[in-house]
Amino acid sequence: MSMTDLISITNIGPATAKSLTAAGIPDAETLRALGADEAYRALIGNGERPHFIGYYVLHMALQGRPWNDCRGKEKVDLRLRFDALVADCRKKPGAGELPHALLEALDLIGLAPAPPR
Repeated sequence: MSMTDLISITNIGPATAKSLTAAGIPDAETLRALGADEAYRALIGNGERPHFIGYYVLHMALQGRPWNDCRGKEKVDLRLRFDALVADCRKKPGAGELPHALLEALDLIGLAPAPPR
């Protein structure tokens, strides 16, 4: 079965396609099956820095709409979903924690972060 290139979707350019592929989303069919929220979760999980515009552009892309078509209540609602998704990604085990080896190295030079209170 032939899969469709990600850049065949409106608003998905080469850079976004490369990021999606690196996050395990190799084609348009996979992206459509996942949906914008899970695809964006995969991007964050792969190290992408969360950015609201990228999130809503992905939503618009999957609806076949221009990226700048998101306005008003729709944009406010998407912002709430984005914030919740980012917060959820950050509370995963290990999220926001320094790797053990880095903590040990910082401790050796006297720069280890203070333990949580």
